[in-house]
Amino acid sequence: MKFYIDQHGCAKNQVDGEELVARLEAEGYEFVPNGTDADLIIVNTCGFIESAKKESIEAIAQIKGTWPDKKVLVAGCLAQRYPKILLDEMQEADGIFGNNDLSQIGEAVRNTMAGKRTALTPSAPQTTQTVFFERERLFDFPGTAHVKITEGCSNHCSYCAIPLIRGELRSRTLDDVVSECKSLLERGIFELNLVGQDLSGYGKDLNGGASLLPELLERLSALNYDFRVRILYIHPDHFPEAILPIVAKDPRLLPYFDLPFQHASPRLLRAMHRFGSEERYLELIEHIRATLPDAMIRSTFLIGFPGETDEDFAILQDFQRKARLDWLGSFTYSREEDTPAYSMPDRVPKKVALARQKQIEAAQEPITTQRLERFIGQELEILVEEQVDGSSMSLGRAWMQAPDVDGLTVIEKSLTPGTVVKARVESVNGVDLLARALGVVNR
Repeated sequence: MKFYIDQHGCAKNQVDGEELVARLEAEGYEFVPNGTDADLIIVNTCGFIESAKKESIEAIAQIKGTWPDKKVLVAGCLAQRYPKILLDEMQEADGIFGNNDLSQIGEAVRNTMAGKRTALTPSAPQTTQTVFFERERLFDFPGTAHVKITEGCSNHCSYCAIPLIRGELRSRTLDDVVSECKSLLERGIFELNLVGQDLSGYGKDLNGGASLLPELLERLSALNYDFRVRILYIHPDHFPEAILPIVAKDPRLLPYFDLPFQHASPRLLRAMHRFGSEERYLELIEHIRATLPDAMIRSTFLIGFPGETDEDFAILQDFQRKARLDWLGSFTYSREEDTPAYSMPDRVPKKVALARQKQIEAAQEPITTQRLERFIGQELEILVEEQVDGSSMSLGRAWMQAPDVDGLTVIEKSLTPGTVVKARVESVNGVDLLARALGVVNR
C-alpha cells in the first residue's frame, strides 16, 4: 500500500507528520511524494483557529473530489478535536485519526483501507513517549530539522484550544531530546529548531515546577558538532532568564527569541489569562538586548480579542513603536468552542479587527527593515534552501531568520540546497537580506 501525507498547520504538526511517515514505513507501507501515486492520502489537519480549520476542511474535500477512488484518512488537530462531527458530516473522510498517540497510526490505516469508517482518537497520555522515534524523512528544506521537546500546554490562555486538543504539558526527558538531536546532527543536519507550545515550561512536569530549558541548552552546547540551535515559542510571562548567559557563551545557541506577547493592554492580557503589561514586556526586551546585543526578537499580536477598545489598541500600537521588534506576526481573534473567551461579551466586529491588523502590519515593515540594516556589511553563515528557477540566484537563511515565518537571504549564485556558505550582506530589501557568497563552509 502506498500513502501520501498532505500537511497543514504549525511546525509541531509537521513533526507529527514526519513521525506518521516513519511509523508507517516501519510497518512496511510505501511513502510516495504525491497524491496521484498513492492508495491512501492522510490529511494532517490544523484545528487552532477558524481559518486553519477551513483550510483543512477544503483540502479534504478537494482531495476526495480529485481522487474519489482513493482512501482519505483525516488526522491531526482537527481530527482530534471534532472526530464525531467529521465522521458524521464529511463523507469525504474514510477514517479519522487523532494526534494523542501516534503509535496507533497503523491500526487507523488498516481500518481505513478495509473500508471501516472509524474514529480513532485516544485521550492524551499522562506522559510523553520517552524514546524518540527516528524520523527518516523530514519535511524541512535540506539541512534543517524541527525537534518537538514538549507536548500540550498548561497555560490555559482563555482564547486557546490547544489544551483541549493536545492536553496538559508533557515534557520529553533530557536524555531523549539530546539523543534525538545528536542523531540528527550525525545525519548532517545543521540547524535544529526546538519547538513546543511554550518552551519555558519544558521539564516543569518532570522537575518539580522548574524549567529544564537551561539544562537542555547546556547539554546541547556540550555536543561536539558544527550546528546551530534556535529556540522557538517562549511565553514571555515565564521567560527563563537563566538561558541568557548560556546562549551568550556558545555562538551555536542562537540569540533568537520568539516571545508571543499577544497584546500590551493589561486589561486585555488579564482577560486572556496572561499576566504581563506594556512596561513588563518592554523591560524584558531591554534586558534581553542588554545581555545579548545581537538578539533577534520575534513576536505575535492577537488583534480583536473580545472587549478590545480603541484605547486598548492604542496601547498595543505604542508598545509596537517602543519595542521595535525584529519580526512580528499577527492574527485576528477566532472564537473557539469550549474556550473561556468563547462566551465573552463585547465581541469586536471582524471588519474592525482586520482594519487594526492592517495598521499593525503596515507599521511593522519599516521597523523590521531598519532592524535588519544592522547586518549590512557583516559576513554570515547562510544555510541554502533552494535555487530560484530560471536564474542564478539561491535562497537561504541566516541565523536570525527562522523557517517559514521570517524573511530570507537572497544570494546571486546558484548553490546546492543544504550547503552552508559564508556570505557578506550587501543590502536589505523589505524583509529580506541580499548577500554575496564568499565561499562554502566546510563542515
